[in-house]
Amino acid sequence: MVDRVITGAHYGLRDWLAQRITALVMAVYAVLFVVTILVCAPSTHEDWRAVFEPQWMRLASFVFFVSLFWHAWIGMRDIVMDYVKPVSVRLGLYVAIVLLLVAYMAWAAQILWSI
Repeated sequence: MVDRVITGAHYGLRDWLAQRITALVMAVYAVLFVVTILVCAPSTHEDWRAVFEPQWMRLASFVFFVSLFWHAWIGMRDIVMDYVKPVSVRLGLYVAIVLLLVAYMAWAAQILWSI
């Protein structure tokens, strides 16, 4: 008989599904972005600014980045959970990863809405 250790964490199906959904969102955005670039064919800085000028493109790009960071959080959390055994070091890495990803998300928003 296998004893299951209850840790209070609710990982598993929810995170597996979140990674699949975020991967799908990123794939759809990548196709949308490639099609947009092929249609617009930006070659100058002003052309690139024009690509990101519509609000829907900024919003789609921001959704892409949120999906990317959520996907990265789940992956990094699993790696840290599997390979870092001291609880204090694990907690420190979790905090550092979360702060870095939140900072990157704020930076992405700043870039997208400063165009």
